[in-house]
Amino acid sequence: MNRRVNVYGAPLWHLLVLVACFVVAGYAATRVVAAGIWLGFAAWFVGAIILHDLVLYPLYSAADAATQALTRRVSRPRRTRRPAVINHLRVPAALSGLLLVVWFPLILRGAERTYRPAVGLSTSPYLARWLLVTLVLFGVSGLLYAVRHAVLSRADR
Repeated sequence: MNRRVNVYGAPLWHLLVLVACFVVAGYAATRVVAAGIWLGFAAWFVGAIILHDLVLYPLYSAADAATQALTRRVSRPRRTRRPAVINHLRVPAALSGLLLVVWFPLILRGAERTYRPAVGLSTSPYLARWLLVTLVLFGVSGLLYAVRHAVLSRADR
């Protein structure tokens, strides 16, 4: 067993999970080919890779670097402990961004033409709902930060 770990570089369960992932991906690929939509799927997949790697990744990396620089300016004294504010900004921003990426045709009303005939509803409430969810995410994160900060400040005294 130890020799297999040395050869592969990770525990055996890791290899089994990796193989299972490839099996699921292979099954999905066979379903896409059987449905006859492989060309559109391949175009979407390559487009998603290009959009993420060349557009989105540099944007959110730059936003994260700028946020880290701003939060470092509000430096904490060395004697007191304080929770890092950056993660209380990253998590709600990432969740809000994920919701935007998944639902952007409805949020930005780009699917109104096809959504209304299919469902019978308008896409107009989606923007307000997404903004409300984003506000709640940042509010809960800010509340959690305040609680953590108060607990650590009380522990320092």
